[in-house]
Amino acid sequence: MSDFDALHHFSERYTLNKELQLLLQNFLKQEKPSPSEEIDRYIQRYKDLILLIENEIWSEEPDDNLIQQHQQLYQDLEQIISLKGDDDRHKFIIAIPVADRPQHLQSCLDSLLTLCHKFQYGGTVEGRYAKVMVVVADDSKDKTNISQNRAIADLFNDKGIDTLYFGIDEQLQQLDRLSDTERNALQNILGDLDRACFYHKGASIMRNITYLKLRELGENDEKMLFYFIDSDQEFRVKLHSKSGEQDLFAISFFHALDQIFTRQKIDILTGKVVGDPPVSPSVMAGNFLADVVAFLQQMAKASADDSCRFHNNERQKVDDASYHDMADLFGFKPAIESYQYNCTVSGSHNHITCFKEFSNKLNRFFDGEHPTRKTYYEQTDLFSSIVPARTIYTGNYIFRPSALDYFIPFATLKLRMAGPVLGRIIKAEMGDKFVSANLPMLHKRTVDETGQSEFRPGISREAEYIDLSGEFERQFFGDVMLFTMQELTLKGYPQKDLSNITIRESVHLTETIMYHKYQNKQRQIIKKISLLKSIFSDTEMWWNKSCGLEQARENFRQFIANIDHNFGAGAKAYELIGSKENKQRRLREIIDAITDYSEDRSSWETALRK
Repeated sequence: MSDFDALHHFSERYTLNKELQLLLQNFLKQEKPSPSEEIDRYIQRYKDLILLIENEIWSEEPDDNLIQQHQQLYQDLEQIISLKGDDDRHKFIIAIPVADRPQHLQSCLDSLLTLCHKFQYGGTVEGRYAKVMVVVADDSKDKTNISQNRAIADLFNDKGIDTLYFGIDEQLQQLDRLSDTERNALQNILGDLDRACFYHKGASIMRNITYLKLRELGENDEKMLFYFIDSDQEFRVKLHSKSGEQDLFAISFFHALDQIFTRQKIDILTGKVVGDPPVSPSVMAGNFLADVVAFLQQMAKASADDSCRFHNNERQKVDDASYHDMADLFGFKPAIESYQYNCTVSGSHNHITCFKEFSNKLNRFFDGEHPTRKTYYEQTDLFSSIVPARTIYTGNYIFRPSALDYFIPFATLKLRMAGPVLGRIIKAEMGDKFVSANLPMLHKRTVDETGQSEFRPGISREAEYIDLSGEFERQFFGDVMLFTMQELTLKGYPQKDLSNITIRESVHLTETIMYHKYQNKQRQIIKKISLLKSIFSDTEMWWNKSCGLEQARENFRQFIANIDHNFGAGAKAYELIGSKENKQRRLREIIDAITDYSEDRSSWETALRK
């Protein structure tokens, strides 16, 4: 075998790969496989070579040839592993909750099939991937979407990935196995059993019901891993290079996760996302306004017909949570006040073209995109990236069957921040067995055809406005729940029973603090809205004089109107969180939910072990 240290040039690597291909062919020609230890020796050689090429891929800008070579090595590796005849690596059941998002679901499963094809984890048996299964957990309301989701599941089942459609009928059958007493005891976890409208139950309730199905499918299999992802994500990573943005199949997720769960004593692992932020527009309006204002200020200093100056080859570092208006709450401090928009128009063009392009992206913000603060994948050594975690990203987490005990808590409240809340509880109880790793998935809030999300709870599209007030209210009280939980876990919760007075005082104090923070943020936003209106409407600015910019100006007007409607003075969202009646109701629900959690855990564990 050649010395791996000599592999510094692609031609040498390629020659070595051909040598390994030749060894593989010799294996396959033998009537009997080589002894197991001999095969293991070649398996390790492939793993060493894969690691070398991975390091080379990320040493500069990713090269398509190297990435293809990387994928081919994994395919070769799987063929050698198959010679052993006994593959004891982990199996994966991928659970995808979906509600009225067939286009997202199609893209998500397309990416999974491509991932399986390119990296071949677990190999195939009679044309079917042996170690990958999917459960599509459908919470849709629209009958057409339900039919499409079922058809999509059938399609990918036919393409070689065992895909189980877990729809309303199947969910009800699962719940019917519980007695009335058990159902009543699990009401805070599984919600009300209303057969007339058993849809849009919420992501947390849907995940908890799916947990019951997963228990049935693989609870007693020590080599089973459950993998929850969101339907608007893909098994790719987003990169920024001098040639622009790229969405690449550059990580073999299953190989990486199998190694981590084999080599380390962990029970739950969470990844993150790249691409669109994982948070609501409710907590991104302030920083996006800063970026829009900066864009117009830069445009005001430029001439309309000048060559576009908004192409920054050196990507701005988007810090963790830099898209979040209150990143300080999570221990982050953005490095800069505003981020420059990087124009995505290719070829020679002027500022008029760039202005039009940016205007087309403005209103996607209300569906969760952030045109100026996307996050990109940055490769690190996989095992070096593993650190203790405190937040579950509910769109990207993996766990052993034993961790089914940790249902999504407080599900019936339908608050945002469910993952961070669960993460605080798990961290308090599990410690270093709960980790995060640099295995992000590509997050895409909108579909290309419409530039909008297919469905998001708490969002209302009226004739003139997009109303975020429902999502905003769920975000605010989700933050109250999260930071209350953070405080209570420091006092020993949930292992330690805390008095109702302690819980109530913590909830009310946290709400008071959060409400003042939200009010302060609104005052800042109102100032930015005023500044944006002033700059945009200035009749001396070239964009108000140029012909052909009518639609672009209308896009800006719509954006400003919707920002003002949702975050300006008199916005319904702030009235909701300030309403005495709504506040009392929400805080009472939160206090009761925290108080009942211990009993809920006991009922859940009993049901799982039935």
